Amino acid sequence: MSDETRAAGPATDARDDGLVLGEDGFARPLWASKDLMLREYYDGEWGLPVRDERGLFERLSLEAFQSGLSWAIILRKRPAFRLAFADFDPDTVAAFDDRDVERLLSDAGIVRNRAKILATIGNARATVALRDEGGLAEFIWSFQPAETPQPRTLDEIPSRSAESVAAAKALRSRGFSFVGPTTVFALMEAVGIVDTHLLDSHRRGTSGVWSAR
Repeated sequence: MSDETRAAGPATDARDDGLVLGEDGFARPLWASKDLMLREYYDGEWGLPVRDERGLFERLSLEAFQSGLSWAIILRKRPAFRLAFADFDPDTVAAFDDRDVERLLSDAGIVRNRAKILATIGNARATVALRDEGGLAEFIWSFQPAETPQPRTLDEIPSRSAESVAAAKALRSRGFSFVGPTTVFALMEAVGIVDTHLLDSHRRGTSGVWSAR
């Protein structure tokens, strides 16, 4: 998730730690308090473990498409992305050809960026090839750190880590693209490999991977 998304929201409603107390009594970061869609994503999905190939390929693809954009844009377009990319089935996307590229470039429902579209197709092929090493899920989760950040304020949330740097390098060596350390760290946050919920957030420790403290 981009720094822009993390910082989004009405600053006048924020506590000193960056959390906003909702009408339901739960404290959430500013980005998750901006609208109902982001709030539901924060409460019900972000940071929960994803351990299947298709789920990780989808999230890796969406994180790549988010580069330079806000997460809210990508989240709103996710149904269209799923339709355009065959529900992110790696085998199907790996077989996309030039006609599919042109189809995607004319699809107003998604982000029409040729480099990102080609990267998604290439990453699907790399995902299929990675099955010889145990698969994408096993590979990504192998970079889970021994400890997770314990941020008390938004400023304390890192945007990369030694593990995300190593994972990005390993992914690139296996044919993946648009997988820089920041993008990979955002993926790790989204799928529960690290827990960057603020310590006072009601979501802290809910993934079952990490304790609340």
